[in-house]
Amino acid sequence: MNEPLDVLIAGAGPAGTTLAIDLLRRGLAVRIVDKAPHSFEGSRAKGIQPRTLEVFDDLGVLGDVLAGSSDYPRLGIHLGPVTVPWRMFRNRDRSADVPYPNTRLMPQYRTDSVLHDRLEQLGGKVEYGRELTEFTQDATSVTATVTGDDGTEQITARYLVGADGGASAVRKHLGLGFLGETREADRMLIVDAVTTGLSENRWHVWPGVKGRFAGACPLPHTGLFQWMIRLSPDEEPPEGEEAITRRIRAHTGNRHIAVRDIRWRSVFRPNIRLAEAYRRGRVFLAGDAAHVHTPAGAQGLNTGIQDAYNLGWKLAQVLAGADPQLLDTYEAERLPIAAGVLGLSTKKYEGLAKLDPSSLRRGKDEQQLSLTYHGGPLAPGGTDRTTTLQAGDRAPDTDLGGSRLFDVYRGPHFTLVAYGTQAAAASDELAWPAAGAPLRRITVDGPGSFRRDYGIEGDALLLVRPDGYLGHIATHDFLESTRAAVRAMTPEVAA
Repeated sequence: MNEPLDVLIAGAGPAGTTLAIDLLRRGLAVRIVDKAPHSFEGSRAKGIQPRTLEVFDDLGVLGDVLAGSSDYPRLGIHLGPVTVPWRMFRNRDRSADVPYPNTRLMPQYRTDSVLHDRLEQLGGKVEYGRELTEFTQDATSVTATVTGDDGTEQITARYLVGADGGASAVRKHLGLGFLGETREADRMLIVDAVTTGLSENRWHVWPGVKGRFAGACPLPHTGLFQWMIRLSPDEEPPEGEEAITRRIRAHTGNRHIAVRDIRWRSVFRPNIRLAEAYRRGRVFLAGDAAHVHTPAGAQGLNTGIQDAYNLGWKLAQVLAGADPQLLDTYEAERLPIAAGVLGLSTKKYEGLAKLDPSSLRRGKDEQQLSLTYHGGPLAPGGTDRTTTLQAGDRAPDTDLGGSRLFDVYRGPHFTLVAYGTQAAAASDELAWPAAGAPLRRITVDGPGSFRRDYGIEGDALLLVRPDGYLGHIATHDFLESTRAAVRAMTPEVAA
């Protein structure tokens, strides 16, 4: 009998592919299957938030993402003959602690392409046209049935992750409820097309009665606009260039606008749903399989990518011998985040119908830099902290004088950051297991921006998890308290 895979992933969208990349760079045996015949071709989720840019930096795809994207254009809100300029984002300059401060605009098909290219660089490949139809699990593995044009295959893996979208077959097979609502009467036509009669330096919005707005967002480096047209409850969605052009002209009153070369068309209904659990046994959910959002605020794709980024290192650690309870922390950390994000995106979406200006603004809540795991199983309250940070916070970047702290964090390892002589001595003495993610140690000296960005007042020892969150802070009892935190996330240290 063949040795089972480490992880089988169903679904090759952004969440599933991010997970595959993270696992492959950790040396695990991974397969990723997708029932679609080829990669996704539409724009759909197009906003990439600053925290996701940091994830992409770590995974080695940031350069391609920045090259294929742009900053968000200003809005032009058309009110009859008047066009009101509106800034959705207040673009900020990069700082020592936030190197990528602004949300980027990039159509989803290009994000998928960048991730798939990175997957192939690491020796992986999406297996398209292969649908996971059922699975069974026992105490040690999951056996999945996968069908395709070349027949049916039984694949055995130690773990299965369903990243197979809102209609997830994995979630349904687990019998997990998908709590929330689908607003069947609220439909939006989305069209990617070449458009004439509009300037490409604006995201155009035409408010309408009863929230029946239309919008056209220029997609960077494509010559295309993504059109979003909210339909009336009984309206038949138009098809074809002429019908869609007539619908746009009727709403906007602009007889010069025309669409051609339609690349993608979809009718969207708001789904606002959250899985009742993210795990059953050796099977996990990630991305849209676990939570689906309205498009407002550009949250769904980003939340899914960070699901994968949270889960990847934990799977690898348990496969290397860490306590399996570490996998329970995935749901404990990520489900509350998704619940909060669902509330945010729903509020923004509902505000559009009311012409609420705040629904058009985007700020730190959407950027996901301030999301924390405070009070979770890996960040209990009552432990040491600095003046600005505690366990469960994102570990900021900072200037180290010619290099960046993110340069040290980049890669599939933990990082131990020591400041002060006592912390440095404890860092040197801390034993680390040979199995699982390695440890990189760094001692920071001098006043510099590290003290400011990390709120350091005296000696401090900080353990940074592989996903860039603070796993522990010690300002006294450096060695023993850090050892206790390490034991929850790593295999045992050999005697």
